[in-house]
Amino acid sequence: MSFYAYMLRCSDGSYYIGHTDSLERRIAQHQHGELPGYTHNRRPVTLMWSQDFPSRIEALEAERQLKGWTRAKKEALAAGDWDAVRLLSRKSFDTGLRLRSAPTQDERGGVDERDDLAEQSRLAEPDDFGELGEIGGFGDVIDENMIGTDAAVDSDVLADGDGAVGAPPPVIVLVRPQLGENIGKAARAMLNFGLTEMRLVSPRDGWPNPSAGPAASGADIVLQNAKVYDSVAAATADCAQVFATTVRKRGVTKPVVTPEQASTEIHAAPGRSAILFGPERSGLETDDVAVARTIITVPINPEFGSLNLAQAVILVAYEWSKGLTAERELSQPSINPIMPPAPQEELDGMIGQLDAMLMGAGFFHLPDKMQSTRRTLRTLLTKPGWSSQEVRTLRGVLSSLAGKRPRA
Repeated sequence: MSFYAYMLRCSDGSYYIGHTDSLERRIAQHQHGELPGYTHNRRPVTLMWSQDFPSRIEALEAERQLKGWTRAKKEALAAGDWDAVRLLSRKSFDTGLRLRSAPTQDERGGVDERDDLAEQSRLAEPDDFGELGEIGGFGDVIDENMIGTDAAVDSDVLADGDGAVGAPPPVIVLVRPQLGENIGKAARAMLNFGLTEMRLVSPRDGWPNPSAGPAASGADIVLQNAKVYDSVAAATADCAQVFATTVRKRGVTKPVVTPEQASTEIHAAPGRSAILFGPERSGLETDDVAVARTIITVPINPEFGSLNLAQAVILVAYEWSKGLTAERELSQPSINPIMPPAPQEELDGMIGQLDAMLMGAGFFHLPDKMQSTRRTLRTLLTKPGWSSQEVRTLRGVLSSLAGKRPRA
């Protein structure tokens, strides 16, 4: 199954960026006004760019990054002008987006643009383009204001992939994490519930850590995009809301909420939120908690108040995922549909057939009780849940069909 990131040009000249698992259907819904939100009153819309991805997470990450691009760079992308995209960026990454979206041949001479761009990048001065590198499963050319922090969303693209205005996903900040394995497990917990942005504050064993990858079990996009900071203040500088997770009493007075309540606040907030998690051995220090505006805690056994790092992350990530819109909601286990009830005509036919069989078998041997027994049988067959009387009646039916005459 493929997932798509896409960009529309609205009738007022603004751009809308979203993602979907059915591009044609989604564009038609935008075009016909079936989706309330940003594009509804800005029709008709025109598809300017799209790209397919093997997973929803990668398409969502593409949507998130493109929303941070300037208008000029969006227009360069729509035109397939990769030279302009490069010039509009401070730091260049040779990425899957470029190689999959850009034309492979120059119209004038059949030159492979991928080779040409690679040669330009190799010869470019570092001050012009910076170092080349990979950035996870989806990469792009990063704006100057996106290095180290998330870029602000353009004013003309405030809507999410479902057409409704929504807050960006929260940032998960691991403060002084100790073991690479725990960082990897936290990344796995994040990606399970659609979170991709991890920030690390002074990891004890440095970063990158070779022990994180195997523990992440495939959540490589989270690890590859993780950023390192030297303080909690720096890691949360671009966040309007900061939550600190702790189960211990602190010498600070702040609102205390559950993960569910925090999720509601995050989805309702207009800006980006960050959630702090402390080191494995001791949790967040009082100075770390002081940076936050709100404390997240969960009811826990007072005699054993210890959650490991990944468990704490998954609790919060799960509650956040419950508030996602229909377009972004996570997959659910398949449920077998309940069969509709049979029409009354079919039910009457079955009861009539059984009644005829019972008459032939001599089941109704007491004429004065025949009518009440028939009513009991009908009740048994037309309602859920059997009473003792119904069970006895059914056993009498079975005995009669087996050739044994019921007791008088």
